[in-house]
Amino acid sequence: GALVHHMGRAEESHHQVKRNVDAWTRVIDNGGLDAILVTTSGCGTTVKDYGFILRNDPAYADKAAAVSALAKDISEYLDILGLGEPAKASGLTVAYHAACSLQHGQQVTAAPKALLQKAGFVVKEPAESHICCGSAGTYNLLQPELAGRLRDRKVGNIEATAPQLVAAGNIGCITQIGSGTDLPVVHTVELLDWAHGGPRPEKLSALGPE
Repeated sequence: GALVHHMGRAEESHHQVKRNVDAWTRVIDNGGLDAILVTTSGCGTTVKDYGFILRNDPAYADKAAAVSALAKDISEYLDILGLGEPAKASGLTVAYHAACSLQHGQQVTAAPKALLQKAGFVVKEPAESHICCGSAGTYNLLQPELAGRLRDRKVGNIEATAPQLVAAGNIGCITQIGSGTDLPVVHTVELLDWAHGGPRPEKLSALGPE
C-alpha cells in the first residue's frame, strides 16, 4: 500500500493494507511469526505504520498493530541475529546510501553500515547523507526535474568518496541513484550474501574477477 498511500489514494491504500494484515494474521494465528522481514525500506516504513493507519478501524486496529510490531527491515533483523565471520572479505570500498525511509522513517541508521564493515567492506558515508536522493516513493515520477536535481546532488556526494560501488536498502533509491552514475548500485543484502558465501551480484561483474 505504500505507493498509492504516497499519492494520497487512501481508500486504495487501506484496501491493500487490510489484505496484507489479513494474510499475515492467518499465519500469526496458525503457529505464529517471529518477524516480518522487509527488504525494501520504503515498504517497510509503511508496514511498520499499519497500526497507525488503521488505528480507528475497530475490525483491524489490533491486528494491524500486531503486524506492525513484527515488521523489521532485513538489515535490522540481521544485526539482531548476528552473521558471524564472512566467508570472504572483498575489501571493496562501498559508499553506503541511507534511504530516507530507513534512516528517518524507521530510525535504522547504524545496522547496515556495521554489517557491511563486519563483512569485510570499507564503508564510506557520503556528505549530506540525510538528504533525499530524489526517489521519494512517487516523487521522481511526479516531479522529475526536482528529483533529478536531488539525484545529481546525491551522486556528486557519493562519487566524492571515491567508492567502487554503492549500497542501499531501498529499490527506489537503487534505481534513482543508478540512473545518474556509472558506479554499480546494489542492495546491501546482496553484498552481505556474497560475503557469506553467496553469488557475487551481477552488477559487480565490471569490477573484474572475484
